[in-house]
Amino acid sequence: MAIAGISFAPWVPCWKKDMVRIFALADLQPGEIFYELGSGTGKNVIYANKYFGVKAIGLEIAIPFYLISKVKQLFLGKRDIRFKYKNLFSEDLSQADVVYFFGMPKQLKDKLKNKLAKELKPGARVVSYAFAIEGWQPVTVSRPKKTDVAIYLYKM
Repeated sequence: MAIAGISFAPWVPCWKKDMVRIFALADLQPGEIFYELGSGTGKNVIYANKYFGVKAIGLEIAIPFYLISKVKQLFLGKRDIRFKYKNLFSEDLSQADVVYFFGMPKQLKDKLKNKLAKELKPGARVVSYAFAIEGWQPVTVSRPKKTDVAIYLYKM
């Protein structure tokens, strides 16, 4: 888990109340492909598939979280959910319609921004939980109250 924290972000699960805002911004449509970068225990990947009918893929580098996700997937029996034990920077995201993540500002600015700009197709949506991507202008920022976590939507 320490590797995940150093490479991109520590494990910080989103609040359940924020999932509604995250997926409202994502505007997922049946048949689309949803990626979560750093999928933790798989909660958001499973939610995206269950409520929006999308192919959902989670990338996780922390073995305990990856294994928890795989066990959940086995119990669900879902074939259109995939969890990969993989560093997010080595995954090809060119087929993604929506990419969601919680990442630290330095990693967003230095590593992920270039990867997303290079690989994502036009019209793909990027949803960032808590931190803006420096140098990019969000289409929407969801923060109904000052006490709420900001959620940023970008479109390629």
